[in-house]
Amino acid sequence: MIEPSSAVGSSADVQSSELHRHIAYRLEALEQEVARLSGRNGLTVCVFSGDLDRLIAAFSIANGAAACGLRVCMFFTFWGTTLLRRPRVASRGKRLVERMLGWLLPAGPHAVRLSRLDLGGLGRRMILAEMRRKGVPDLAALMEMAKNTGVEILACGMSMELMGIRAGELIDYPGLRVCGAAQFADMAAEGNVTLFV
Repeated sequence: MIEPSSAVGSSADVQSSELHRHIAYRLEALEQEVARLSGRNGLTVCVFSGDLDRLIAAFSIANGAAACGLRVCMFFTFWGTTLLRRPRVASRGKRLVERMLGWLLPAGPHAVRLSRLDLGGLGRRMILAEMRRKGVPDLAALMEMAKNTGVEILACGMSMELMGIRAGELIDYPGLRVCGAAQFADMAAEGNVTLFV
């Protein structure tokens, strides 16, 4: 016959052993999650704006992050997609509205306007002159830096369809891909910082 005191001791030992196993399991799961999250050293930038000052800011941040060793992905959507168009390139088979958007919207880094005080292009010329005088790289130079630092560029397929931009009209940029919002969301989930410009 088992004495009551030893039965209580045995039950406490079992509970203690189960508690230790549970803590060890939770600790291992936590360590695995920390290891998974520490590998997420990426920056994702959603570029919605097509304004010169905002594009300069987006590329400056992207280049700085890439120089620090982060994986950087820029997703251009809506007005931002106009930056990715090559100037004076038109595709055949466009409807009238698509052709009109092609005439009205800027194409490339030299055609975009300031978000404020553009003054019919005068403000833009003044800012660009100041940038040259002070040795600040312009948008075209920042885009070239992005190529050299491995910044990945994605173009929103829906925005391109809406604005009548064909894949053949896009700039020559290594690895430039057309994708959707779901692919952008996947890339953003893999990184640890997402910005909207």
